[in-house]
Amino acid sequence: MKIVIIGAVAAGTAAAAKARRNSEDAQITIYEKDSYISYSGCGMPYYIGGEVESARQLFPRDPAFFKSKYNVDVLTRQEVLGVDPEKKTVAVKNLETGEVFSDRFDKLIFATGATSALPPIKGADHAFTLRSIGDMNKIKAFIDQNSPKTAVIIGTGFIGLEMCENLKKLGMKVTLLEKMTQVAPGLDEDMTVCVREHIEKNGVTVLTGVQVGEITDTGVYLEDGTLIGSDMVLVCVGVRPNTQLARQAGIALGEAGAIRVNDKMQTNVEDIYACGDCAQQWSILTGKPLYRPLGSTASKTGRIAGDSVTGGSLRFRGILETAIFRIFDMTVAQTGLSEREANKLGYDVAVCHNIKPDRPEYLGGRDMVIKAVADRRDGRLLGAQIVGFEGVDKRIDVFVTAITFKAKAEELFDLDLAYAPPFSTTRDPVMYTGMILDNILNRERPLMTAQALESLMESGESYTLIDARDSSQYDRGHIDSARSIPLAQLREAADGMDKETVSVTYCNKGVTGNAAQNILINKGFKKVYNLSGGYRQFKQLFNKDR
Repeated sequence: MKIVIIGAVAAGTAAAAKARRNSEDAQITIYEKDSYISYSGCGMPYYIGGEVESARQLFPRDPAFFKSKYNVDVLTRQEVLGVDPEKKTVAVKNLETGEVFSDRFDKLIFATGATSALPPIKGADHAFTLRSIGDMNKIKAFIDQNSPKTAVIIGTGFIGLEMCENLKKLGMKVTLLEKMTQVAPGLDEDMTVCVREHIEKNGVTVLTGVQVGEITDTGVYLEDGTLIGSDMVLVCVGVRPNTQLARQAGIALGEAGAIRVNDKMQTNVEDIYACGDCAQQWSILTGKPLYRPLGSTASKTGRIAGDSVTGGSLRFRGILETAIFRIFDMTVAQTGLSEREANKLGYDVAVCHNIKPDRPEYLGGRDMVIKAVADRRDGRLLGAQIVGFEGVDKRIDVFVTAITFKAKAEELFDLDLAYAPPFSTTRDPVMYTGMILDNILNRERPLMTAQALESLMESGESYTLIDARDSSQYDRGHIDSARSIPLAQLREAADGMDKETVSVTYCNKGVTGNAAQNILINKGFKKVYNLSGGYRQFKQLFNKDR
């Protein structure tokens, strides 16, 4: 059997390796138009910033490695020009000699990846993009030769923010431009406020809700005519799948514009498969098509494609759009549905903001904010977002596992998570998140988000807002219209309060607010809410206090 693979980065090489593990008899050839193969594209910002010392560390494997270990022929600088599904042939051009030749296949795998998207901006050719090792080398050479002092980055997704960190480490003055009203558009807005604040504290200028009109050699013009001077401009607004070759061969594309595949990575054409960044994915939660290209998914789908072409039984289950990135010393992660996405899909959602340290404060623990979303109908966990410093990665992976296996929010408390003071608190933040959601869903302890409280305050409706902290904390800052009733005094004060009026309790983060809520509910108050994330979350969103 002859297997031909188009593309030799993460997915293509993973497919070849798995195919070889399954079959010693298959003849496997990979055609790659670039000079570099099997490289870590996600590591490129850190080489540019100097954290990775040698570029070679990002592409440790060459064609000779795959030939010696897997008996796979990886042919670089060989561009596939066309595919004939009926004749089962590919037309290939040797980019070094110009020779065009034909090769046959029994099974064909598209692993053609993706290309940086460029918005229709005048002068976009003046900007850098970062998708390949070639792109990386161009940026590194420009920095080494020109010593730029200023940089503008258009887009605040993962690559844009990672490049922001690394260019800042090189001593540049960095400006971030984002057309949306928030940074990190994949997150809910209430979780991006602290991310933006952290970026700005590290000396970066952040402009959101702006449109770029033109890119020139001297900088970037916004649509309102404002010039932001810059020695270099980087465009990081996402990628588009490389599907032209597949489309010309009659391969069907999905709703997201990538190649449509089934759970064995098969396309609509017999004996032709697709994997990696050129292939469409789907949501584990909803089953709906998605396109979220990541190296981890590319490697996984490549392995499945290689298994499928050699008669294996592996199946692709979908993704949760799990992502994580570092911006300076802050870690930001997400998985599953955001509150915004869940509402758009028609879920009746319960939402909580849980602020807890990653480990005890006596061992240097620092707060992380966990926002979790659950379905009120059945209690199933739908998504989580975390902003913190240490320990964010392991917590998000617990949420990933729970959501993948359809856990209910209340079941998070049942997890026997690892505990010792250097690593966690006795009740891990994940467990606390389960407890909070269980209180909302099953124990009539509702939360009110900061946005909902703001709407209530502006509505004219009668309400009582109770600050349950010590009076000294209240005096240092509190939410406008709040009454200072410290928890120790609330039992007595409650006897003179209207039990029918909507009551909202709060503290700094939520724990004392919950205790105050319990007192009022147990005294017969009808509508009592605890402010999700407490005063800290509200102030961060609205910066309102008195």
